[in-house]
Amino acid sequence: MSVNAPSQSKTHTESKNGAPMATDLRALIDGLNEDLAGEYQAILMYIQYSAKLTGPYRRELRALFQSEIADEQGHAQFLADKIAALGGEPTTDARAIPHAEQPKEMLQQALAAEKQAISDYCERLHQADDFGDIGLRVSLENQITDETRHKEEIEQVLANWDHYEK
Repeated sequence: MSVNAPSQSKTHTESKNGAPMATDLRALIDGLNEDLAGEYQAILMYIQYSAKLTGPYRRELRALFQSEIADEQGHAQFLADKIAALGGEPTTDARAIPHAEQPKEMLQQALAAEKQAISDYCERLHQADDFGDIGLRVSLENQITDETRHKEEIEQVLANWDHYEK
């Protein structure tokens, strides 16, 4: 499909002048705010988990968690800026931080959060397409790339974890 070709879903969501309807804008802003709450969750989770780590892998896992914080902060700032640019109010609420005590548990919770972020951003990417915001689509693709890299790193750390704990 060419960039200029209207999608079928757009045909029923455009006003007479071709501009996206307010309901699409509201849904996009609401979705971006959900994503922003997820990024806040990731920042807080990585800070908390890196502080609570104990055991023989503390140093390595602390470095892993702390290295993710800057990426998540960048994602959060982008989302807040985009929400404001679209006329919305960026949320200040984070999703709940999953409780975890053991390093493996922390990694599993972080992995679940990264998978959720990828899923959410894929959904938002479709909304951006329907809304006709190509710049947002490209930025979301970049964030999906970052989150996929985070997910794969955590998966590699968890691979054969039980084998090394014996």
